[in-house]
Amino acid sequence: MRLTAYVIDGHTLDIRPAPREREWMDRTDQHYAYRCLPLDMANALGWELLCQTGFAAEWDGGDALESLRVSPDPGTAAPALSHFGYGVLTFHVPCLFRSDTGVQLLATGPLNRPRDGIGALSGLVETDWSPYPFTMNWKFTRPGRIRFEAGEPFCHLLPLRTALLEDMQPRWQPLSEAPELEAQYRQWTRSRGHFLGELPDPQSQAAREQWQRGYFRGVDAHGCPAPQHRTRLRLPPFTRD
Repeated sequence: MRLTAYVIDGHTLDIRPAPREREWMDRTDQHYAYRCLPLDMANALGWELLCQTGFAAEWDGGDALESLRVSPDPGTAAPALSHFGYGVLTFHVPCLFRSDTGVQLLATGPLNRPRDGIGALSGLVETDWSPYPFTMNWKFTRPGRIRFEAGEPFCHLLPLRTALLEDMQPRWQPLSEAPELEAQYRQWTRSRGHFLGELPDPQSQAAREQWQRGYFRGVDAHGCPAPQHRTRLRLPPFTRD
């Protein structure tokens, strides 16, 4: 399966596999946040587009284009501008992505990188046929000033097969109708309660273990290993043919 970024002549593109590290996770006690494997795995699920220059943007709360002002760093051109109004900051992506038939590209904000005062908007692009570029947009959540640094990600790219989602047959049912799954859940609930009850005791096994590792290790409540459990993603970088 191929995903190609055709960079428009005269431009360059800074793109990388999304790293698993996050500064706010690094700052948690003993890197505690990385124990949440679903969070850790999602960090690296896709590729990130990076700002090539730093800039500041300020929104006064108005709807006009002029209500959002972009200030590039000295001697540079800002990679974003006010294009739609209403406090929307727009990044132009200087390339056309092409994917295999049936594969679309989700363009969204950098995953698990919360920002104060502005939120990323998401778009689904049919890159299996489209000859058109797309933009990455962020919307201010209140009047104020924000900044993007050079090298900071502004867009997260994730290939999707939307037909797979449409072919899903979603349903819900009471857990009691799946006795084996319910038994494992009840066993985990008891184990979790016991673990949390012991945790404050520094001499307990729970205190020595610090956290339960069942999901991280990829074993069910009976200790049986999951057939396809993963704790790391290693996405390939974009290369020049």
